[in-house]
Amino acid sequence: MNTTTLSERSQIQYKECISVPVDLSNYLVIGISSRALFDLSFEDEIFRTQGLQAYSDYQLENENVALKPGIGFGLIKAILTLNQLTKGKRKTEVIIMSRNSAETSLRIFNSIDHYGLDVSRAALTSGRSIVPYLNAFRVDLFLSANEEDVQNAIDAGIASGLIYKSDTTYNFEEIKEIRIAFDGDAVIFSEESELIYKEKGLEEFLIHEKNNAEKPLPEGPFAKLLKTLSFLQSQFDPENNPIRTALVTARNSPAHKRVILTLRKWGVRIDEAFFMGGVQKEEILKAFGAHIFFDDQDVHLKDSSKLVPSARVPYKTKKSL
Repeated sequence: MNTTTLSERSQIQYKECISVPVDLSNYLVIGISSRALFDLSFEDEIFRTQGLQAYSDYQLENENVALKPGIGFGLIKAILTLNQLTKGKRKTEVIIMSRNSAETSLRIFNSIDHYGLDVSRAALTSGRSIVPYLNAFRVDLFLSANEEDVQNAIDAGIASGLIYKSDTTYNFEEIKEIRIAFDGDAVIFSEESELIYKEKGLEEFLIHEKNNAEKPLPEGPFAKLLKTLSFLQSQFDPENNPIRTALVTARNSPAHKRVILTLRKWGVRIDEAFFMGGVQKEEILKAFGAHIFFDDQDVHLKDSSKLVPSARVPYKTKKSL
């Protein structure tokens, strides 16, 4: 059992980075906005209706009042457990990527301390876009409630999800393993095949996929993240692995074959795969117990977000292609 306190861990990290600079490319790096990690809906309402000064005043007056967990809290809590499994070997780093100023961010850090989250790094931009700093921090996954930032991150080639707002309170008190679920087309794979379905219909889509079954699907925005997770999984006992992934796709037979062969070609491990063929996804996601589900379509996310934390993956804009 790791008895090191959060303060002690921060001091150890600080001493280590002074003696040997930390190379974040050696870790799974999650960048998350403060509104994705914590529930800041009330504070955001103050900002939108009363302005920046009222928001700043409120945050300063409530610096010592812990914020409630937000949509991305369960995932971050789960991800951070990886650092407790092998003594002296950190696997992941979480970085707060916020448009808050340094002055108004103290409540965020106090809330991090309150929940004992092993998070010590932040980028605070005082209203400016945080996207230019994602590559600088070697971010593998970015989660935010700001649609502009998520879109710009996707355009920059970084796996990014727009946290889907929900009134649901998700409960992940006991974290035994990290459970992440992905849609297939336009998430793990490119939107190429999905566009055929949208433009030409289901029959043409199935014919296309059957004819191209042996041809690997092009990578989508989350392909690199899935490969990174698969690499991390390979470092643990397969029978007691702390990471579990699931593919939950609207595809079915015969369009399933191309997916399976693509993942095999990539050398990627996927623990559970569900080829839904138009069946609603939310009950499968609930049974899987996803800490987060990534999909590109609002029609699926409206239902899934009622049961599990969910995030929308936008298409790249044409100007970035």
